[in-house]
Amino acid sequence: MDFTNPLVYGVPCFLGFIALELSYSKTFDNKNLYKWRDLVSSLSLGIGSAVLGALLKTVSVMLVFNFAYEIFNPMVDGVRTNIMGWESFGYVWYIWVICMLLDDFSYYWFHRQNHMVRIFWAAHIVHHSSDNFNLGTAVRNGWFTLFYKPFFYVWIVMIGFPPAMLLFCLGLESLWQFQLHTQYVKKLGFFDKFLNTHTMHQVHHARNIEYMDKNHGGILNIFDRVFGTWKELDDEVDIEYGVSTPPNSYNIFIILTHEYKNIWEDMKKSKQWKHKFMYVFGPPGWSHDGSTLTIKQIRNEQAKNVSKIK
Repeated sequence: MDFTNPLVYGVPCFLGFIALELSYSKTFDNKNLYKWRDLVSSLSLGIGSAVLGALLKTVSVMLVFNFAYEIFNPMVDGVRTNIMGWESFGYVWYIWVICMLLDDFSYYWFHRQNHMVRIFWAAHIVHHSSDNFNLGTAVRNGWFTLFYKPFFYVWIVMIGFPPAMLLFCLGLESLWQFQLHTQYVKKLGFFDKFLNTHTMHQVHHARNIEYMDKNHGGILNIFDRVFGTWKELDDEVDIEYGVSTPPNSYNIFIILTHEYKNIWEDMKKSKQWKHKFMYVFGPPGWSHDGSTLTIKQIRNEQAKNVSKIK
């Protein structure tokens, strides 16, 4: 069974909502919410991601999802059966709900690892590289995440969920993520208890030390709460958006590659292979000589300083 990807209808809506927020902010509210050159960079990156995503869809679906589905869910006596013995899942409503939950779980770990593993962060930093937070930032997507993202989700089709169902859920996840990138929606009370909401995503995009590497969830915030990465927006804290090592450029190719260049420069700082390995696969900020620190190390240092003062 085939389904139309929700993003087919979502992309025109994205552009419309960006134009609406841009017009409103420039005319009535915050003229600095959007910077023209930054918006052009974000839109260019978004267009490139959409084009590349369309080209890679055949690869990710045919060579990853469909291949895994066929291998792990062969036809047995005319019935699609998982190799573990159960009948592969159909399209009843509760299977859709379960698939959406598994998609959200996978999104959490995919997103979290993009912040925890530097080579993944080099691809994902593109999305965080703007010091603006608006709907234009939502489409500021890295191109290289498209090459490894399917491998975080392939286990879902391996256990029996149809690839078409998973792709539809991925599209819904993207729609939800887009609309989170606005400052015009404040705290939502009851919904903040279980949804990943707009203020939570503001925390995620902040470069304040207390906010960094928090709120990796997709639609729900339950996985952040369970795995210790949830953080509520503090209205008393002035948010600074962006990253600690910005590209300092509006050139999309510099934005796409600047962190890979930084990794290469760091690898040359030590001749030991284990250090080189850590510069690639360790957490962002790791260094063999302590010249730079990870977010966890910075927080530990701050905690030590606070305890000394007490």
